[in-house]
Amino acid sequence: MRAFQPVIRSLLDTDLYKFTMWQPFLHSFPGNHAVYRFVCRSRPRYPLASLEREVRAQLEHLCTLTFTAEELAYLGGLRYLKPDFIEFLRIFRFQSRFLSVGSDGERLMIETRGPQIHVMGFEIFVLSIVNELYFRAFARQSAQATGRERLARKIALLGDLSSGRGSLAQPRRHPFQFFDFGTRRRFSRAWHEKVVATLARAAPEQFRGTSNVHLARKYGLTPIGTMAHEYLQTFQAVGVQLRHFQKAALENWVQEYRGDLGIALTDVVGMDAFLQDFDPYFAKLFDGLRHDSGDPVLWAEKALAHYERLRIDPHGKRLVFSDSLTLKKALSLYERFADRIPCGFGIGTHLTNDLGVPTLDIVMKLVECNGQPVGKLSDEPGKTLCDDRTFLAYFRQVFKHPG
Repeated sequence: MRAFQPVIRSLLDTDLYKFTMWQPFLHSFPGNHAVYRFVCRSRPRYPLASLEREVRAQLEHLCTLTFTAEELAYLGGLRYLKPDFIEFLRIFRFQSRFLSVGSDGERLMIETRGPQIHVMGFEIFVLSIVNELYFRAFARQSAQATGRERLARKIALLGDLSSGRGSLAQPRRHPFQFFDFGTRRRFSRAWHEKVVATLARAAPEQFRGTSNVHLARKYGLTPIGTMAHEYLQTFQAVGVQLRHFQKAALENWVQEYRGDLGIALTDVVGMDAFLQDFDPYFAKLFDGLRHDSGDPVLWAEKALAHYERLRIDPHGKRLVFSDSLTLKKALSLYERFADRIPCGFGIGTHLTNDLGVPTLDIVMKLVECNGQPVGKLSDEPGKTLCDDRTFLAYFRQVFKHPG
């Protein structure tokens, strides 16, 4: 019998934005009750239901972990995380009673249900675990050989950029900077670390950080992240008029972080509806915007036009692209916008799971809060998310979003 190999060995092995959303929820909505649900949006090569027993064992192991004193000291050194939140993390432990794992035919069913401050942290760990268990079934040595070749080509492309060779030889007003956003889609924990360590050593000018807090700590990198969809979606169910949930979410963020962590996510109701709420007050307070669905060029042009209308110098702001990026796509966007506004690029699957094996499109999303459905009206139809059709129809009507 094969010995148990834990996928997760540290509670820092997750994305920074889980912590940066966790803190305001602890401070503002400690009594929230939430439901998060796992969904696979692609067709796997073999049924994910076959992983049910292993996933359950991995999650039981996760529930035995706690933050170490050294990890808490690192988190406490991030100026935007407050002492009371660190003390909460000191006594925090994941509870298996809030977690259910099962199967329905070939589908793997995972759900967390309970106090939001106790269940929201499961998301990235669940996705990392499912990915790693799934890819253990493939020829790992040959896949990693392919991965090393592709990683070397990426580094060579970045070398051309540094040396002024190739199509991007012309100097740009703002530098090319990218980050690892690949924790949730990684081939394995070990491969993820190899990619981050290699990029940190080989391309320090362009590779400026990682969303993974454990790897940021280990390699002295900047941890990257602010908010995800669940943060804004939560404000659809906390007594705020639905039409004003984005403003309420942004205002709560401003009051929590007082100028830190200033990149706002724009696609919970689509870019047009977001910009209606992103008035001069927010546009001046936030450092920039993050793209996660729809046409990135159209999105960036809308952002630039919005700053222009508000008479805000875009060179003092930042656009972060993070939707299904490859390095070549990031460089193409950089070439178009680098003289107009600083840009950053969060690359996920193409960094941490580019090994020649078809990847999974898996998510674990907030679907209910305080007994109410919540939703996302993406600029990309396939990313619209809501389990309640009545609420979705009302949601679209309120924001005049095309159905």
